[in-house]
Amino acid sequence: MVRLTMDLIAKNAGHKNRSEEDFGQYVQKLTHLNLSDKNIDSIGDLSFCKNLRVLYLYDNQINQIQNLDFASNITHLYLQNNRISTIENLSPLKKLEKLYLGGNYITVVEGLDKVGKLRELHIESQHLPPGEKLLFDPVSLNSLAKSLSVLNISNNNIDELEELAVLENLSYLKAVDNRLKHMKDLEGVLKKWTKLRRIDLTGNPICQKPKYKDRIIVQSLTLESLDGKEIQEMERRFLMNWKASRAARKKSNERKTDEQAANVEF
Repeated sequence: MVRLTMDLIAKNAGHKNRSEEDFGQYVQKLTHLNLSDKNIDSIGDLSFCKNLRVLYLYDNQINQIQNLDFASNITHLYLQNNRISTIENLSPLKKLEKLYLGGNYITVVEGLDKVGKLRELHIESQHLPPGEKLLFDPVSLNSLAKSLSVLNISNNNIDELEELAVLENLSYLKAVDNRLKHMKDLEGVLKKWTKLRRIDLTGNPICQKPKYKDRIIVQSLTLESLDGKEIQEMERRFLMNWKASRAARKKSNERKTDEQAANVEF
């Protein structure tokens, strides 16, 4: 296995024959580092890379998020397709905006209560124990409530979204290939996501429900795209008019029923 160290950076950057001073200046200026698919199993001391903004470590064998104390300037962290089971040690990343953790072994979304600027979280397709679903720590969710705008939770056996309602600035939810099946639960959450623009629920049982698409379009007036298809404004207006007409007919029928009941009593 391979440990991520300054020597590995030097080797991949072609600096192994340069002077230490030259290499030191190089790493201090480094803003992007791509060490994906290098069979790395652990993160060592990278403290000289103080200006690093984007770190690519996907497709490795990393089993722990560690030694990122230096990374106060990182905005994008790519750790998908590793062997990580716990989200931890991210509090030093004060500027982190995008975190990619798809394809790992995470069972609980936690450890994000100190990452206050996170805008995107990609945590799809975790290797979960049989019969289990991805869980969410309420403390982390509340911490992300005002910052998170993009969330990818696809293929994680998720069967309800109610606890995610606190994410008040969510604009795009990707929850493909889960176990969502209750329309009323979904409609309740959509009422609270007032900034939602895109949602993709393809591959969930809920997609087979009668009037599935119509009910979502009517419920979320900010939605621009559903399951990868753009929502036409003409379509929304038609459905809104249809809903209003149906409600008016229902109210009229109830009034007639009440009047008939009153006449009978008289």
